[in-house]
Amino acid sequence: MSRDAIDPAWLETQLRNAQWRTSSFSSGGTNCIQVAFLDRGLVAIRDSKQPQNPPLLFSDAEYDAFVKGIEHGELRRA
Repeated sequence: MSRDAIDPAWLETQLRNAQWRTSSFSSGGTNCIQVAFLDRGLVAIRDSKQPQNPPLLFSDAEYDAFVKGIEHGELRRA
């Protein structure tokens, strides 16, 4: 799905009703990202310190590639 094709009203409803998950490795849930799995194969990611800001949106495939990159150490600083 193209992000340009997302109906803003639909997305607003999805985000308002989203079940945000915080990493179990966070320090009290205040210094990490939060993830919400939306309908239509979208994943929203936001900063837990600034949840009022718009989240980043990814397809399921993009999110899976991101997680695999983390698991395989591909996103570490050199």
